[in-house]
Amino acid sequence: MPRKVNKAVLAYSGGLDTSVILRWLKDNYGCEVVTFTADLGQGEELADARAKAEAMGVKEIFIEDLREEFVRDYVFPMFRANALYEGVYLLGTSIARPLIAKRQIEIAAKTGADAVVHGATGKGNDQVRFELAYYALNPDIHVVAPWREWDLDSRTKLVEYAESNGIAVQKDKKGEPPYSMDANLLHISYEGKMLEDPWAEPDESMFTRTVAPEAAPDKPAYVEIAFSAGDPVAIDGDALSPAKLFERLNALAGAHGIGRADIVENRFVGMKSRGVYETPGGTLLYAAHRAMESLTLDREAAHLKDELMPRYAELVYNGFWFAPEREMLQALVDESQKNVTGEVRLKLYKGSASVVGRRSALGLYDPEIATFEADEVFDQRDAEGFIKLNALRLRLAAKKRD
Repeated sequence: MPRKVNKAVLAYSGGLDTSVILRWLKDNYGCEVVTFTADLGQGEELADARAKAEAMGVKEIFIEDLREEFVRDYVFPMFRANALYEGVYLLGTSIARPLIAKRQIEIAAKTGADAVVHGATGKGNDQVRFELAYYALNPDIHVVAPWREWDLDSRTKLVEYAESNGIAVQKDKKGEPPYSMDANLLHISYEGKMLEDPWAEPDESMFTRTVAPEAAPDKPAYVEIAFSAGDPVAIDGDALSPAKLFERLNALAGAHGIGRADIVENRFVGMKSRGVYETPGGTLLYAAHRAMESLTLDREAAHLKDELMPRYAELVYNGFWFAPEREMLQALVDESQKNVTGEVRLKLYKGSASVVGRRSALGLYDPEIATFEADEVFDQRDAEGFIKLNALRLRLAAKKRD
C-alpha cells in the first residue's frame, strides 16, 4: 500500500504524462493535488495547462513565469563554466530541473502539502535530478514517482489509459502521439519513436527551432555579443535582460540552422540513450564565451577551468546542482570571470557559428609582444634558457637510457 498522502504538489505541464498522473493520483492516493506549471520559455500556451487542471477539479493552480530567473540564476552560471556533458551536450534539460524542484518545495511549504510529484520515468535521469534537489531543500519531503509505482509501463499503455479516462492525447502531423520532448529557453530535446534506433536519421519535420542548414540563407550574418564579468549583457549594442537576450540569440541562430546535436549519451542510471537536441542560442553563447575568455583569462586559470569543466558538467547532468561540490566549483568559476568583459563577433552561416573578432579593455593579449615583426619588449634570447630548464629532466632521463 502506498504511503498516505494528504496533499501533493505535482510538476504539471498539461501534456500527456502529467495529465495521466493527475488522474492517477486522485484514483490511487485520493489526495488533494496542487499543480505547478513553470514557464521556462518552452513556447507553449500555458493557459491550456490551467484549463486542463481546472477541468480535472484542481483547486490550487500555480503557473509562474520563471524565464528571467532560469536564465540569470541557472543558465548563465552554467555557461560561465563552459559546461558540456561528454563534450557535446549543453545540458538544456538538466539545468531546468533544479529550478522546477525548488519551486515545488516552496509551493509545498506555502500550501501545506506533504508530498511532491514528478513525471520522470524510472529509466531516466530526471527522476534523479528532481529527487536530489527535493531532498537537498527539504530532507523530510515525501516523493511520489508514479512511473516507479504504476503498471503503465509503456507509451502505448499510457495512451490507452488517457483515452479510457477522457484525457486528450496530442497528435503529431502523422496522427500519432509525438516524440517525448522537453523544451525551455535554452533548448528542446526529442526522444523515443524512430530515434530509439541510433542509425536512423531524424526526420526534418521534427525540428521546431532551427531551419535545416542547407535551407539557411546563402548570405552569412554577423552578431556581436557583449559580456560583463562572464555574462552576456547585449546583442549588437542592445542591452537586454537575460531571458530577452536568449530569445534574440535563439532567433538569430535558428534562422541559420545552428544548434542541432544528435547524441548517444551515458545516463546516470547506467544505460545509453539517444537524443536529438536543438540549442541554437546556447551554441552561440558557448562559442562567444570561450572566445571572450581566450582574450581575458590567464593561461593557467583557463587551463584549470578546462580541467574542472567535465566534473562540473557531470554534476549538473547527474542532478547535483544543490550539492556543496557544485557550489564550490561555482565559486571558483565565478572568481575567474571578473575580467571576462568585452565583445565577441560571430559569423553565422549554414549551421556554423565562427568567431571572427574579439576585443576587451581588460584583455591580456598584447600586440607589441605577440607581433612577428621586430619589437623592443620581448628578448627572444631568453627562450634558450627557458627551453634548457624545461628540457633538463628529459636530458637526464635520456642519458640514463643510453
